[in-house]
Amino acid sequence: MKPIRNSAKAVIIEENRVLLTRNRDHKGEFYLFPGGGQEHGEELRKSVVRECIEEIGYSVTVRDLIHVREYIGKNHEFSEWDSDVHQVEFYFECELIDYSGVLTNGENPDANQLGVEWVEMDRLDQVRVYPKVLSEILRTRNNHANYLGDTN
Repeated sequence: MKPIRNSAKAVIIEENRVLLTRNRDHKGEFYLFPGGGQEHGEELRKSVVRECIEEIGYSVTVRDLIHVREYIGKNHEFSEWDSDVHQVEFYFECELIDYSGVLTNGENPDANQLGVEWVEMDRLDQVRVYPKVLSEILRTRNNHANYLGDTN
C-alpha cells in the first residue's frame, strides 16, 4: 500500500482567467492546476513555488490556503490504474512573479504536460479540468467550499 501523498497546488487568477497546465492522456487533452508533490522536510508553500517553477516556468508569491481536496483513486473514474492512490491536495491562492506575458513549460514539466494556458473562467465548464469540483467553484465564484472532500 502506498502512503498518503501531500500535494501543493497554485490557483493563479488574473483578468477573469485561471492559469492551468495543459496535458494529454488516452482520452485527449485536459487541464490541471500547477503544482505537485511535497518533498520530505519541505513546507507546503515552498512546494508550490518549486512546482510552479518546474511546470510553468515562473515563481509565485503564495497567499492564503483556499481549498483542500482529497483524491482516493479507487473511488473515481481512473480507478483502473489509480486504485492505490490517496492524495491530499492543498490549493493556495498565488500570484506570478515577474510575468513576462510569455507562457512555456517550465524546467521540469510533468510527463504528460503539453503546455501552459490561461483559461477564461467562463469556459471552465467547456474543458476537462481536474479537479472538476474546483473548476465549478471558481467558475461560479462560490468560495465558501474550503474542504472539498474526496472528489475528482
